[in-house]
Amino acid sequence: MLAKDVEARFHALDAFLIEHQGLWKPRPFTHRQLPWEAEHPDLAQWLRQRSLAEAEARHNHPHDLAAPAPFPQLAAQAVQLSAVDKLPMHPLQAARHRLNVDVPGRKWEQIEAFGAALQFAQTPTHWLDWCAGKGHLGRRLLQTGQALTCLEYDPALIATGQALSNHHGLPVTHRLQDVMADVAITPEHTPVALHACGDLHVRLLHLASAAGCKQLALAPCCYNRIHADAYQPLSNAGRASRLQLSIDDLGLPLSETVTAGKRVRLQRDTSMARRLGFDQLQRDLRGVDQYLPTPSLPASWLDKPFADYCRELAGLKGLSTAEQDWAALEAYGWRRLAEVRNLELVRGLFRRPLEMWLVLDRALFLDENGYNVQVGTFCEPALTPRNLMVLAERD
Repeated sequence: MLAKDVEARFHALDAFLIEHQGLWKPRPFTHRQLPWEAEHPDLAQWLRQRSLAEAEARHNHPHDLAAPAPFPQLAAQAVQLSAVDKLPMHPLQAARHRLNVDVPGRKWEQIEAFGAALQFAQTPTHWLDWCAGKGHLGRRLLQTGQALTCLEYDPALIATGQALSNHHGLPVTHRLQDVMADVAITPEHTPVALHACGDLHVRLLHLASAAGCKQLALAPCCYNRIHADAYQPLSNAGRASRLQLSIDDLGLPLSETVTAGKRVRLQRDTSMARRLGFDQLQRDLRGVDQYLPTPSLPASWLDKPFADYCRELAGLKGLSTAEQDWAALEAYGWRRLAEVRNLELVRGLFRRPLEMWLVLDRALFLDENGYNVQVGTFCEPALTPRNLMVLAERD
């Protein structure tokens, strides 16, 4: 998607998300009855009768689910508004011998795909690997005659990264840097960020554009990792929008999962089913039909008998529990989980449109700051759902 298309698409997404926010903002996990169910009773009833396995099978691909109206119509709109081309790919030169040692296979594939999509009119002279970790991305991009600086906050990652760069005989500077503090960026730098979270990649956009960097590329991630209480739009169009996004809202694009193994999924499901069973208990104990936020719990809590789990969690919230039919309550939690997962398929239709809105807000900010911008995908979603990329270059 080129710059001239970005603003029109942003406004279309903005209208779609605002019109239907009653469908995607309320979370089934915290609402026993969703506000939209009264308006669409057939859809609600149809979803509530489906099994957990059926929900799981459609979680990542809800769009082709043959559900009652208005589901198919919304799905078609969401697909159309989220459509974006894959960026032109030009595979990198062959990697140096054993450069991918110490890099997980999936991460290495993402690095290869990200690098292959980096097409700038001017060849970079000094790469700046933003939130670099061990610097795997920067080392893969580095070619003869180029410089590379890796910025990272974790001293252990810097030490390992510098050792790897030295081992390969590469001229790399690994620098201890809090990127939210003062960062020395020059116009010669070409910043790259593969999955830098929330505030971290937004900080890069502000600093790189202010420093006059001629080009940059990023694949955003974790839009909800921000210090503000709500989203602060970057572009003029974003600030003019009536769409208000909470931290919870910003987490919606991240709810798609493609890499979790069977054990991890079972642990996640058990945790959610138990929380939903406890949710019913706390509503009864308090006499208040309202969700009660509970703290994150260690995985070891799942090894406790369900009754002990509930008693101890109630104690943390200052509630006392009489004896209950614990088996019935636990079974209820699993039934609720099936309902929640199926009702979440409606929200799932808006995952990509919201992510696209957020990415285009970044693209428009860069456009307003004098960059020619391209937006597209750099890999298939099976490799990473966070596969949207922004390429920006000044004439």
